[in-house]
Amino acid sequence: MVFDTRLSWPIFVIYILCCIFTFLDAYHLLVIGEGTVRYVEDIQAWMLFVFAVFTYCYMQPLKLAKSEKYFWLWAVCWWLVLFGRSTSWGRDYFPEVPKVYFRAISVVLIGSVVFPLFSTQLRQEIAGKFKSVSVSIWALMMVILGFMISDAIEHERMLGALFLHNHANKDFMEELFEFPLIVGLFVIAYDVMKMDKVKFDFLRR
Repeated sequence: MVFDTRLSWPIFVIYILCCIFTFLDAYHLLVIGEGTVRYVEDIQAWMLFVFAVFTYCYMQPLKLAKSEKYFWLWAVCWWLVLFGRSTSWGRDYFPEVPKVYFRAISVVLIGSVVFPLFSTQLRQEIAGKFKSVSVSIWALMMVILGFMISDAIEHERMLGALFLHNHANKDFMEELFEFPLIVGLFVIAYDVMKMDKVKFDFLRR
C-alpha cells in the first residue's frame, strides 16, 4: 500500500467545518434541535446510497473479469450495508412495519458482505488491492478520527469531551463527525476505482 500525502479540497473543507462546529460548540454558540439532527442523518443516509449507485455505475462490475466483478459487487454491497445501518435497516422511514422484516433485511445485507469472503478469488483480489493501491493519508486519517470521535461522543468516552462541550448538541456533534468517516471512505474507494479504471482501459486496448 502506498500513501498519497496530497490534500484535496473536499477533505480540507470537511476538516475546516469540523473545526468550526467544534469551536462554536465549545463557546456555546451552537444550539441544534432534533429536527436538524434528523435532517443531517437523512443526508448521510442518501450519501451512502448515492455512493453505492455511483460505484456500480462507474465500475460496471458485471462487465469485468470474475475476480474484479466479485470485488466491486462486494464494494457496492458494503455501501448498501452502511446505508441500511444508517436507517436502522429501513425502520427510520417505516416505523409501523413489524421489526421482523427489518431483521431480515439486516441479515441479507450483512450476509452479502460476509459470505462472499469465503471466495478465494475475492480474498486474493482484496489482498492484491492492499498491495497495489495508493491511499490518501488525509482520507485515511478522516476515517479513523471520524469513527473514534463520533463513537466517543455517542458513548461519552473521555475523547468525546474534547469535542463536545454543550450536551444539548450531543446528537448533532456525533453525526457531524460521521461525515469525515463517510467522505473519507468514499475518497479512498474512488481512488481505487480510478486506479482500476486505468488498468481496465489499458487491458482493453
